Amino acid sequence: MGVLDIVPAGVLTGDNVRKLFDYAKENKFAIPAINVTSSSTANAVLEAARDIKAPIILQVSQGGSAYFAGKGLANDKQQASVSGAKAAALHIRTVAKDYGVPVVLHSDHCAHKLLPWFDGMLAADQEYYNAHQEPLFSSHMLDLSEEPKEENIKTCVQYFKKMAPLGIWLEMEIGITGGEEDGVDNSDVDNAALYTQPEDVYDVHAALSKISPNFSIAAAFGNVHGVYKPGNVKLHPELLQKHQEYTKTKLGGKVEKPLYLVFHGGSGSTKEEIKTAVDNGVVKMNVDTDTQFAYLIGIRDFVSKKKDYLQTQVGNPEGADKPNKKFYDPRVWVREGEKTLSERVKEACVDLGNVGRL
Repeated sequence: MGVLDIVPAGVLTGDNVRKLFDYAKENKFAIPAINVTSSSTANAVLEAARDIKAPIILQVSQGGSAYFAGKGLANDKQQASVSGAKAAALHIRTVAKDYGVPVVLHSDHCAHKLLPWFDGMLAADQEYYNAHQEPLFSSHMLDLSEEPKEENIKTCVQYFKKMAPLGIWLEMEIGITGGEEDGVDNSDVDNAALYTQPEDVYDVHAALSKISPNFSIAAAFGNVHGVYKPGNVKLHPELLQKHQEYTKTKLGGKVEKPLYLVFHGGSGSTKEEIKTAVDNGVVKMNVDTDTQFAYLIGIRDFVSKKKDYLQTQVGNPEGADKPNKKFYDPRVWVREGEKTLSERVKEACVDLGNVGRL
């Protein structure tokens, strides 16, 4: 039995998201979540998933959403980020079924200062739900990890009560992911804040499970955004097993891994760290920094190789009157970036055991 025997191709919502994550947990694999900033990057990710027969998660950040709408737009009230997120979601929804893979359409980190962006996406979800009986997005993430624990959980509960009736999955963060991403800088946080305690994870579960089972927790185990030299980041994915065991004991149930866990800052992680995280119930791993660089590689190498054909519209080593349109056409060099990005997405899927799952 494969994933397509359980959920359909295209964008998933409601209980289908949980069914996908349940299947991943039971079969000990996880799904990479790739940040996309354009139709080009989104298509490349979907292409990779199709080629290796795997479900995939596409996500937009606040800054990536604004870029999708256009850097020329004002964003003082998050209006460009809201419009860009909607545009990205509608594009992905339009083409996802054609790629024949299940897709989780997600929005990434939303700190407290970015809640107007979150509110705008929820309004778009409601509008889409009114017309189609399902939300525009599969899931959204609230990252209130910089707030006191009680405030973090309280705000998540308030939003989850709005999201659950629409069939939207909630991802929340408890404990801080270090490094910097999209203007949120946690480079100087206390090292202890990078490691979440089992009691805190259970408190989140206890509060959210009263509303719906459709939520996941990004519990920190030393995670840092970006890529660093080996040894500079101390990841301890074995700590995730303690979260599972503590929550299982508190619940008194038979489910070995009751938590849906998320691995943030996956770029640059070792294969052993990834395997340990998946074994301990991680169903989603964020990959952004590595895929950004992968997209550049194809374009960089094309420009380097064809530089003598990119200096003028006419005239190259083959002749002074030879046209260069077939080299400078964006569909040519952008496509090279899509190819290398797609290959890096496949690598992430292999690392997570997410190959041939359809």
